[in-house]
Amino acid sequence: MNVLAASDPREELVEHLPALRAFAISLTRNPATADDMVQDTIVKAWTNIDKFQLGTNLRAWLFTILRNTFYSSRRKLNREVSDGEGVFTETLAVKPSHDGNLQMTDFKKAFALLNDEQREALVLVGASGFSYEEAAETCGVAVGTIKSRVNRGRARLSELLNLKDDETLELTDNATMAVLSASGASPV
Repeated sequence: MNVLAASDPREELVEHLPALRAFAISLTRNPATADDMVQDTIVKAWTNIDKFQLGTNLRAWLFTILRNTFYSSRRKLNREVSDGEGVFTETLAVKPSHDGNLQMTDFKKAFALLNDEQREALVLVGASGFSYEEAAETCGVAVGTIKSRVNRGRARLSELLNLKDDETLELTDNATMAVLSASGASPV
């Protein structure tokens, strides 16, 4: 981090846009809506930058704003946008160029069947590389709740994909592999 960013967190906002957009797409399953949510998040962060505490995690703060924006909009609309055909989910990762194409399609379908909380926890801990503590803070729940959601989400994915204990998917997408990995570490 440069000296200017240390004194003014607004200088750091651009660095977090790709991760915010990916998280927004995972929540909304609609790239256009996700872009609007990211824009709203940045505007809210910019106008409330005085509420950000220097020395704390700006990325987690932005993710919390994004998450709260998403759930506020869901409450207002009182309906959920579905992605039954997986059209929007396909934009989350680059498809492998070999046999993994079929397994990636199966993964996307299975991932879409998870409940919102499990999907959100797996995206934060697996694909985005948040620690359990950061994910818990972002979601406003206990660390144990996040661990449970991640564990149950991974177990449900394994069940939906008919994976045995010693079996893995042949995927080349690192973020997707991190979602399935028990370590939760994202090589991104």
